[in-house]
Amino acid sequence: MKEKREMTSLEEGQSQFVKNSVLYKEFLAERAEILKHKWIESEKAGKDIGFEKALLDWIVKHRSSWRERRRKEARTEKSAS
Repeated sequence: MKEKREMTSLEEGQSQFVKNSVLYKEFLAERAEILKHKWIESEKAGKDIGFEKALLDWIVKHRSSWRERRRKEARTEKSAS
């Protein structure tokens, strides 16, 4: 019984570590942009285009510029600190 509580505590600690990681935060930001793109393109099409199509379209059309903007913003924040 005690081992089970320790595992849960360990898993919670790992989960919190992941949620606080820069990589996870970037993943969430990118996902939000893809979902926004999906909504915009679905509105234009008059129907739901689906996540996969929105993902591929966003990667081809917007990912590079979005990442570059994020890098510039991060550099600006660091220099302001």
